[in-house]
Amino acid sequence: MPHIALPEGIPGIAAGFAYRPETSKPMRELAHILLHEPGTLTPGERELIATYVSSRNRTHFCASSHGAAAASHLGGFEAVEAIKADVETAPVSAKLKTLLHIAGKVQQDGKLVTPADIEAARKEGATDLEIHDTVLIAAAFSMYNRYVDGLGTWQPEEQSMYTQMGKRLAEVGYRNPGLEAGALKERETANV
Repeated sequence: MPHIALPEGIPGIAAGFAYRPETSKPMRELAHILLHEPGTLTPGERELIATYVSSRNRTHFCASSHGAAAASHLGGFEAVEAIKADVETAPVSAKLKTLLHIAGKVQQDGKLVTPADIEAARKEGATDLEIHDTVLIAAAFSMYNRYVDGLGTWQPEEQSMYTQMGKRLAEVGYRNPGLEAGALKERETANV
């Protein structure tokens, strides 16, 4: 049950966005730039970073929706489930493993990132921009996760809703308000 009077029937972060639309615009824009705009890390890799951080923060809504977006980009859930279980054995590149290691440290405390972590990522081919974006994705998703959980938002368990939401996020990104609510309405219409 939400801690404040959030709009009913809207899951996760979308409820906070609907409650205070003026704050949703910059938050959506940041997510769109970090996860959807062109970059040297693929959108699937960036969604995996967001998923990893969200799963470590135990934020079901974000881990599930971004995991579904990553799966949509990557053609399945294998890497998504693997990075949640054990980054070291996940079927991702060595470069992405070093970036996930950095993201995991940022999720705990940014001061835990060491020069050795950065050097390990560079040795695997990570650029300064990729390191920067990894740190910012991890920091931003820790904020998004705390926003979702701190408000006590409704976080449905139904995976089919997240799969549909993830597909939409992978296709159109994060700027379009109402994506999450649209996915929910489509699910409800399908069940009528």
